[in-house]
This record gives sequence, structure tokens and C-alpha cells, in this order.
Amino acid sequence: MTAGSDTEVRAIGDLLGTGAVGTLYGIGAGAGDPELITVKGLRILRQVPIVAFPAGLRGNPGVAEQIIAEWLLPHHKKMPLSFPYVQDEGELTQAWEIAADRVWEELRQGKDIAFVSEGDVSFYSTFTYLAQTLQERHPEAIVQTIPGICSPMAAAAALGIPLTVRAQKLIILPALYSVTELETAIASADVVVLMKVSSVYSQVWSVLKQHGLLSRSYVIERATLPNQVIYADLSDRPSLKLPYFSLMIVQVREASQNPIELFGSLS
Repeated sequence: MTAGSDTEVRAIGDLLGTGAVGTLYGIGAGAGDPELITVKGLRILRQVPIVAFPAGLRGNPGVAEQIIAEWLLPHHKKMPLSFPYVQDEGELTQAWEIAADRVWEELRQGKDIAFVSEGDVSFYSTFTYLAQTLQERHPEAIVQTIPGICSPMAAAAALGIPLTVRAQKLIILPALYSVTELETAIASADVVVLMKVSSVYSQVWSVLKQHGLLSRSYVIERATLPNQVIYADLSDRPSLKLPYFSLMIVQVREASQNPIELFGSLS
């Protein structure tokens, strides 16, 4: 997502009296463990003068801000941006526009900004909406994305299992999926990941029971964080009370070859 040639950007910057337009970097900070940020992401984070992130609730630090707290330096200006947790399209659009204009005020002065998001910035991330809105309202804006480790990969690592092997098909369902969508995923995929499963856990548990999949299902709370919790074999857990950042991995069909044997054959 890069707008205009270098010459055009410099010309725009000259008109604004800044000489150049700053770059908005989207940095995936990883699933929770601060050490899972990439080397490139950390390098850029330390270089920029301004660090933006989704504001937390009720004045508390948000998840992304907590992840990068130990990497912030004295010169950093913090820029919390408010994004409401609602489904109303009009309210969301207004929030994205306000955030984009606030970011642009700094970029137009030649200042680089790192917007930090938990996980990966292209995987169900607020950054996508911010970047798209910014470039719609200010086509001359320059945006670069730095990928990160998203929660399904972090959860598989926490479990000590491969997420997929050989020809296995993977389906990831975001939050607010329906029972019908889950049934379709089970019929189509070998591995299913259910994001933010807390609000639909009881319905999901019932579907998995019908399909005999509870013994091959795992729930991971707060993957990679010190308070991480893992539930394996959900057969006797019909009513778990889970936090918002919980996901489920369902091994619908077993791989055609034992993963340990497969890994051994690659060594």
C-alpha cells in the first residue's frame, strides 16, 4: 500500500512546508509475548518518533500497548486511538476517519508513525481499516506493513503440535460465526480454528459433541502470555468460562502420516 512516486511525495511535502511525508508503519507485535515481535518490527518501532495503538478500555492500557511497553523509549510519543467495540458501521466508520485524520496531521509534518497491533496487522486487524481509511482520505499517504505472529500459530506452538501437515486443509473462522458456518467448516476442512470462541463456546461444544470431535479439540487462553491456560480434550468441559482472547483448534481429521514421523523424514 504505497501511494505515488517519490517525486510526487516530495512535491506534496514541499507544498505542506515539510519537505516530505512521513510513513505509517503497521507492525504486528505478536500474540502476546513481547519477545515474539520480529527483528524488523522492533527496529522500526525504535526508530519512529510516534507509536500508535488501539486505546484500552476505561483508561487502561490496551493489549498492543502492553505487549510493546518494554520496547518503548524516552523519545516516543504515544498515540492511543479509539476504536469502539461495536457492530454499527456508521459508528465504526466515524472512528476510523477520526483516527486517520489524527495520524495524517503527524504524517504531513514528515513524522513517521508505527501503529502496533497484536498478532499480525493483516489478520483481522484494526490496522487494515485505519490504513484503508487513511489512503482514501489522503491518497498521498505512505503505508508499509510489517508482519507478525498471529494467534493460531502461537496457539499451535503452545500446544506443541503442528497446525497443519502434508495436504491438510485449514479453515479459520473469525468471531461471530454461526453454527451453520461451523458445520460447513467441519465438513470441508481437516483443521478448524475458531477465533474468540468465548461468546459461542457452549454452542460450539454441542456441535463438536455431535461430530465426536471433543477429544481432538483444544482451547487456548491468552496464548504465549504468563497467564496462558490450555484445555485439551473438551469432553467433560461443556461450560467453560473463557476470556475474550481465547481460541479453539479442532483437529477434524487426522493427518495421513504421524507428524513426528513426517518431521523426522525432513531432517
